Amino acid sequence: MRWRAGDQGALEQLVPLVYSELRDIARRHLRRERPGHTLQSAALVHEAYLRLLVQPPFDTENRAHFVAVASRLMRQILVDHARSHAAAKRGADCTIRLDTTLVLRRAPATDVVALDDALNDLSRLDEQQGRVVELRFFGGLATEEIADVLGVSASTVKRDWNVAKAWLARQMKRGARGDTGALGQD
Repeated sequence: MRWRAGDQGALEQLVPLVYSELRDIARRHLRRERPGHTLQSAALVHEAYLRLLVQPPFDTENRAHFVAVASRLMRQILVDHARSHAAAKRGADCTIRLDTTLVLRRAPATDVVALDDALNDLSRLDEQQGRVVELRFFGGLATEEIADVLGVSASTVKRDWNVAKAWLARQMKRGARGDTGALGQD
């Protein structure tokens, strides 16, 4: 890819080709947010694009991989936004509505910061499981697309997804009770 070789113009040519898909991902992220969220899908895509411009080019193997990276940037933007929003309100409620049914059963709303913290903890324990959750939950990629991005089999993705869902559900339940306990022990 020309962008990997340092050609910033290549990124400028790539984004319009995947813009519609990036807007869909941004809408998916924002549907999970609290009502009245100040970011719009176009603004979220543009912020992700600006962050792509300032970081060094990275290896992208295909469209799904590029979209996954953009989705991760959108997640980081929303987490940063939630943290700054909470700081601005000095600890006021920053609960963000997420459709967590993909990850957690019976949890219609959760705190995006708590979910991000739990996902970061999972990624420290098992980086691949963290990536699977990120690509599926935040990126909206199918099992086969995730397998392609990670270079593993679809059955490995399914196994990692099931284990990660159970781990995150346990962590989020602990967090809701205020019991932070040792991560990964049980």
